Amino acid sequence: MIVALIDSGLGMLPTAAWLRKLRPELDLILALDPDGAPWGPKPEQWVIDRVLATAQRSVDRGAEVIVLPCNTASVTALDHVREFVGPQVPVVGTVPAIKPAAAAFESVAVWATAATTASRYQADLIEKFGNGSSVVGVACHGLAEAIDRGEREAAIAAIASAVERTPGDVGGVVLGCTHYPLMADEIAAQLPAGVRLFDSAEAVAAQTLRRIDALNRPSTGEGTVEVFLSGRPGWLPASAEAFPAGQLLAAGRSQPS
Repeated sequence: MIVALIDSGLGMLPTAAWLRKLRPELDLILALDPDGAPWGPKPEQWVIDRVLATAQRSVDRGAEVIVLPCNTASVTALDHVREFVGPQVPVVGTVPAIKPAAAAFESVAVWATAATTASRYQADLIEKFGNGSSVVGVACHGLAEAIDRGEREAAIAAIASAVERTPGDVGGVVLGCTHYPLMADEIAAQLPAGVRLFDSAEAVAAQTLRRIDALNRPSTGEGTVEVFLSGRPGWLPASAEAFPAGQLLAAGRSQPS
């Protein structure tokens, strides 16, 4: 069973790491797009075309399930990918964990990129899943980019800035960009004691496994990890190994071919 994860950068790592932990025999395709990153500021049709092209390459490579562990890709291209590959290939998207956070706390902050924070998409999610709680968006300027570069000090500075702009009464912080869980320990260390973090990586991995099981196909594999960089066979960026999730996935990588 081959699962392809598609994202512009390292935001796929938390979900991919959960898949590796929960079902280590799965073969993974990690399709990054360093030539086009970041996707957030790009025109919608550009992102759709980029993601569809990557999905096609992944299916051609043998992918039987596609995961979009990226908010931008999920918002912009999820429906297009599902239509493109057809019902025989399950496609799993990502939604920020606003619903469980708002169910647990009366005051919640959603940390995300500037583009997502300002988007109609996030506003709609807050309206739909806010559950009557106070939910505020906090733009984490430069955090995803620092994570992609493996620049921990720059990431810690971006976290400090976000903490300063987060209301002091929040009980939960939603990590609304898939990159941010890679710095979850550092984020928790800077927030007031007792603030709970919510991210969707484990839930997306679990949903992926449910979709795999529903296929009723043999799910054995060799636990390989193939990496493609804007369509070219390659390696995970060196910056990925700054994080435990990247180290875990690098240990199973295959030779480029």
